[in-house]
Amino acid sequence: METLAEVGAQLLSWQLLLAAFIGVAWGVVGGALPGISPSISMALLLPFTYALEPTPAIVLLAAVYVGAEYGGSIPAILIRTPGTNAAAATVIDGYEMNLQGKAGLALGISLYSGVIGSLFGLLVLMLLSEPLAKVALAFTPPAYFGLGVLGLSIVASLSGESLLKGFMACLLGLMVATIGTDPVTGGNRFTFGYPDLLGGVAPILIMVGLFALTELFAQAAIPGEGNRVRSSPRIRLPDWPLARRLIPSQLIGCVLGSFEGVTPGGGGTVAAFISYNEARRWSRHKEEFGKGSPEGVAAPETANNVVAETALVPLLSFGVPGSNSAAVLMGGFLIHGLLPGPMLFQRSADVVYGLYAGLFAASLFQLAVAFVILPTCIWLVNRPKPYLTAFIYALVFSGVYSINHSLFDLGVVLIAGVVGLFMRLLRFPILPTVLGVVLGFMIESNYRRSLVLSGDSHMIFLTDPIALGLLIFSAIVVLGSLARHVYDRNRKPAGPAAAVKEG
Repeated sequence: METLAEVGAQLLSWQLLLAAFIGVAWGVVGGALPGISPSISMALLLPFTYALEPTPAIVLLAAVYVGAEYGGSIPAILIRTPGTNAAAATVIDGYEMNLQGKAGLALGISLYSGVIGSLFGLLVLMLLSEPLAKVALAFTPPAYFGLGVLGLSIVASLSGESLLKGFMACLLGLMVATIGTDPVTGGNRFTFGYPDLLGGVAPILIMVGLFALTELFAQAAIPGEGNRVRSSPRIRLPDWPLARRLIPSQLIGCVLGSFEGVTPGGGGTVAAFISYNEARRWSRHKEEFGKGSPEGVAAPETANNVVAETALVPLLSFGVPGSNSAAVLMGGFLIHGLLPGPMLFQRSADVVYGLYAGLFAASLFQLAVAFVILPTCIWLVNRPKPYLTAFIYALVFSGVYSINHSLFDLGVVLIAGVVGLFMRLLRFPILPTVLGVVLGFMIESNYRRSLVLSGDSHMIFLTDPIALGLLIFSAIVVLGSLARHVYDRNRKPAGPAAAVKEG
């Protein structure tokens, strides 16, 4: 109760509320621009925090994180371009809803679920910081390897009609993830003499290419406006029946987002994909997933917004940043002479309480900011196809170029777009490739570190209880997906009836 009283008192500060509002507004805009990640959005504001008092400065940066995680869903839904890595899962059903003329509803579900996720994540941050941080510190390299394998285990569920094509697509992503510097020896791999590849291929470049440019290339083959359905330039929050239907998916997102958030290195991307898969597993409307399911938007959006709050648990309790964005926030603490960790609660408790209050205000300010920005975004999407296509190309290329000011990055995105177009023509699923790129480095680096620690003995994965549990659960997920594929194939009608159905 004392903590709640202190947080309530901090909410009376107009400087704190102004910092939270500005941070959310900038975060939403930054998250909506392809290539501008939450950490980059925060870093751009970092110099402006020098002149601020410690509490408003920390709140400003944290609010950017909250806003950017939500903002990433805007281009994911409207133009099939994830604004952030974590928004890649939202593309699956969010863009399908847009094609059906339900962009306003999809954005409303994303907003509604994002606010719920932010508030739940804040509650976890306030009440369970120390216990959850202890769980996060218990993760060893074998456990991180198991976590990465668990993320890849959902490939079987995302493979569509052909498991073989799904695993081949995932293998392509894992191959891309090996480009760059060896995580153990430091040697160069598959760089072909290009210095730009020494740091590897950024997942956001592959995502933008596979999602956005592939869609643009495919749309170029459709004359005129095609079958595009115009969306109403108005946000629609879900009504009570739909909101009640979304509750299980949001609960899944809250639980998995909390677990991933307090695990350094887990991140919103893994949480979003696993939440999407589990929401589909437990949904009564499985057939709608991939075709514009509201639950397919609610689950990943809830999860990545929970992560935006719970990723601060290890930072505040132990001084260990759990993500790139948390590392930038740690820089904000250090600028003002504050050292995150156990002593922070004793020496600067007012800053911690101010951060809680600012995160609460930021979660609610998402509603106000979204209702101002989103109608304009929907209006832009409804413009004639030539103008819209030119705008999207300009947005994508300017966003990608702004990451490293590199023409090489533009080439990577174009190559990914061409590869994605061929994958679509050959009916290869794209999502397994994205998962392979995102999780490849985590899996390889922790696998090899584990072998170094064990003297090349694979028994380390069986003796580590967390790793063993994650690997067993991964096997259960894969076997369950395989069984469902076999069951669905056996249920399909054969002969002329099947041909009529497929036609």
